[in-house]
Amino acid sequence: MTREKDLPTLYWKNRNLYLIDQRYLPGRIEYRICRSCSDVADSIKEMTVRGAPAIGISAAFGLVIEAAALLEANLSTEKMIIKLKLAGAELIKARPTAVNLAWGVERMLRLAEANRELKAEDLLKRLEKEALEIYEEDVRNNRLIGSFGAELVPEQANILTHCNAGALATGGYGTALGVIRAAFEDGKQIHVYVDETRPLLQGARLTAFELLHEGIAATLITDNAAGHLMALGKIDLIVVGADRIAANGDAANKIGTYSLAVLAYYHQIPFYIAAPLSTIDQSLDNGSGIIIEERCLSEVTHLGQSCVTADGVKAFNPAFDVTPAQLISAIITEKGVIRQPAAEKIAALFTA
Repeated sequence: MTREKDLPTLYWKNRNLYLIDQRYLPGRIEYRICRSCSDVADSIKEMTVRGAPAIGISAAFGLVIEAAALLEANLSTEKMIIKLKLAGAELIKARPTAVNLAWGVERMLRLAEANRELKAEDLLKRLEKEALEIYEEDVRNNRLIGSFGAELVPEQANILTHCNAGALATGGYGTALGVIRAAFEDGKQIHVYVDETRPLLQGARLTAFELLHEGIAATLITDNAAGHLMALGKIDLIVVGADRIAANGDAANKIGTYSLAVLAYYHQIPFYIAAPLSTIDQSLDNGSGIIIEERCLSEVTHLGQSCVTADGVKAFNPAFDVTPAQLISAIITEKGVIRQPAAEKIAALFTA
């Protein structure tokens, strides 16, 4: 049993969704029980659960919870589907950048539409089965991403990562951390530099916690130390996750990723994105169409409950930035590695 199974990001029990509350990690481990679809939407919005794949999975289960409530209210299949569409729209609004959220909702709603001839209780069962498959599929895909990505890691390597793209951001195993985990499991001698990832410190709080839990050597650094380490020759490759990838390979990820990509390009360091195909938004020609979420300004002006600025200081808090495809050495997916990503290479994965 891998250690990640001792601390699941989420699990499904008695048609309730249990989410590890990532706002409190690593200080305390506490699970939030979502008994309604609005509980799931709030958990996504408040970042109780975060990471593109994890919120997509959570949204799928949120619609199952909604369907169960509608069945209990004796609604017909037709009315259930109408209500599910409304609930899905609310889930999608919770966070606008990560495409997996909309992907999970739309996959569930397509299934509902395709099975509108079923009795409401049978439709509920089909929806629950689909949500469980989305969950299990994510873990399988992450392991494939890890396997493909591990081949890009030298036998001895110092790896830099940003934010958290591990088991806590997915159904399990992780995307960027899945690559690192797989390389470690292959016996490679790796060491990971972990960006703290301001302002919510997902690197310091979550990634460092996961690597410690897995016994992988890691060193926490401030975000603005990354360039210095590259200049010293201390970084062999960079691997990060993504929240949305445009059809041409432009990738949105946690704010600060673009800066790392520019630095990596200058220092001729491989820069890899690890993400499942569900993170690729083929409706967007390029990254200019990606909506960038802006979050509460207090995340910048405060550390926890403590204000670190003078009253009246203005702040700006975009949660993501977009890295152009030409700065990305490769995108690692469950179907293989796309080197020097471009639209035609990415499109080919969806027909393979």
